[in-house]
Amino acid sequence: MAPPLFLLAPPRSYTSLVNAMLGQHPQMYGLPELCLFNVDVLLDLWKGTTGEISENGSMVRHGLMRAVAELWGGEQRVNTVNMAFSWASARELMDTGDVYREIVDRIHPLVAVEKSPSYTMSVKRMQAMHRAFPDARFLHLVRHPVAQCKSLMAINDGAFCLKIEAFELTEDYAMIEPQIAWHDINVNILNFLREVPAERQLRMRGEDIMADPQTKLAEIARWAGLRDDDDAVLEMMHPERSPYACFGPVNAMFGNDPNFLAGPTFRPHKPKVPRLDQPVPWRSDGRGLYPEVVAMAQEFGYA
Repeated sequence: MAPPLFLLAPPRSYTSLVNAMLGQHPQMYGLPELCLFNVDVLLDLWKGTTGEISENGSMVRHGLMRAVAELWGGEQRVNTVNMAFSWASARELMDTGDVYREIVDRIHPLVAVEKSPSYTMSVKRMQAMHRAFPDARFLHLVRHPVAQCKSLMAINDGAFCLKIEAFELTEDYAMIEPQIAWHDINVNILNFLREVPAERQLRMRGEDIMADPQTKLAEIARWAGLRDDDDAVLEMMHPERSPYACFGPVNAMFGNDPNFLAGPTFRPHKPKVPRLDQPVPWRSDGRGLYPEVVAMAQEFGYA
């Protein structure tokens, strides 16, 4: 069984695109967001206690249902998703690590690639991933805090920040502050990665992948011990070919960022990287990034 490659990053950090690009490598398989390590037992994924953004909890299961429909049913249709629900029901009392290993066995010999941003909300969840797969590789994907925060605030007025209580509180006011989420999630990742051998972790800036994808994707493939030839890299330039790079059937439509599902084609571009010492656009008081956010961004190579 080939150990998986997990992407670790806050939401809105190019994870959907990079996951799908890596998944097109001839030796890898890009999964949708399975969210399995949000809970200990599979049944708990149906209880709505996992911190997912969706109001009724169902969206957190869409990725798993689509993956099972594709891998065991050969396609993603209403009937194969219904089969996937039966598949999950038969395993409802299983440890989620065992469920994940069954999926990885199904993919073998391809390397499973997954990103579920909800994993990074808790060090405990990432530790569960590591226990299930001691030889897994972890790609820490980072994005400039201003760009990531702007993108996060554009989704339901920063609803994700509400979920993780990213608030700036004073005696006079309380406001959503997305840079708290950027900082605290990256702290979670850094704390977890202290437990991972250096050779099985890699940090990369998403902006660098967007600006020079051929070079950076080849670098990731080499680090993972996989092919880095021109043909392999060319395959990774087509994330839209993933069976999960589109909306699914009505009973499992998502499993990924809806913006990515609506437009999964990679468009080469060089992202603008703002300075760290300027006022941030989501605040009306002219204030900028917190000093601890600036320090961490500098550690990640931003100026």
